[in-house]
Amino acid sequence: MIVVLKRNSDKEHVERLMQHFTEMGLRINYSEGEHTTILGLMGDTTKIDERDILAYDVVERVQRVSEPFKAVNRKFHPEDTVIEVAGRKIGAGYFNVMAGPCSVESEAQIVEVAEAVKKAGASFLRGGAFKPRTSPYSFQGLEAEGLKLLLEAKRQTGLPIVTEIMSEKHLDLFADVDIIQLGARNMQNFMLLKELGRSNKPILLKRGLSATMEEFLMAAEYIFAGGNQNVILCERGIRTFETLIRNNLDISAVPLVKMFSHLPVIVDPSHAAGRRDMVQPLSRAAIAAGADGLIIEVHNDPKCALCDGAQSLDIPQFDTVMADIKRRAAFEERTMMP
Repeated sequence: MIVVLKRNSDKEHVERLMQHFTEMGLRINYSEGEHTTILGLMGDTTKIDERDILAYDVVERVQRVSEPFKAVNRKFHPEDTVIEVAGRKIGAGYFNVMAGPCSVESEAQIVEVAEAVKKAGASFLRGGAFKPRTSPYSFQGLEAEGLKLLLEAKRQTGLPIVTEIMSEKHLDLFADVDIIQLGARNMQNFMLLKELGRSNKPILLKRGLSATMEEFLMAAEYIFAGGNQNVILCERGIRTFETLIRNNLDISAVPLVKMFSHLPVIVDPSHAAGRRDMVQPLSRAAIAAGADGLIIEVHNDPKCALCDGAQSLDIPQFDTVMADIKRRAAFEERTMMP
């Protein structure tokens, strides 16, 4: 349920109303926009009589919300959320590119890639230290050592880092990570979602391989329910019957998310198709659809990559794609960060 307050409402009367809701055992999501202030009520609202709420002179209208996701719902928070990370802004017209290798392989490799993507205009360095792999015999990442190498690349280049977590047991290792990524396979790892909700780190939440939009937003709701409101959604393609590409990029997810949620949404064109020759056209589509950014895999020598070399751009290819991204983002009147 949402309660829309009248403009210039008396603060004391608003506080009295909020205290009334708190005494009823409800949680309140307070959202103050440029033109509208909303109280989003979460909990058992079935026994609330809307006429009782309308009796308060500060209330303009009351509306019940049918969707199961509440805190991430645009009805609760009409204005776009902007996530601030290391001096960068994500969402609401601020466009970011996160780039780097699928997996961290050595200090020389990650530093070379970090320097290259920064020079091309990327605002974040992505790289995998812990790698979820279908086969137990595939390279699983350098784990804690990989995190140290990412932090070294950050020290040398100044780029904030984005990397994936696999278990709540590893949270302490991620203390200096700027954005924690939750991968598609863990989108419904509810224990991990709860732990990330208790953290204060920005979370990049990837959509599951076959997740509906409601399931996707409910996963974000888990993080919000724990108190962490720094969530960035990522569309990375869904599994279909097509075999010529790795996944199908659901480009409709971008406007659909923005229709139902206030959270920023970025697109991963690398995982979406699993082919480097699809990265540029899918990036164009993402920008046109209104995405708030891209996360792209880049490797200094893709043919020798230990993970996902087929979908990784080499450095000259990334330079070309970034030049195209800058032109199109400018055409769409978005602010490229940093």
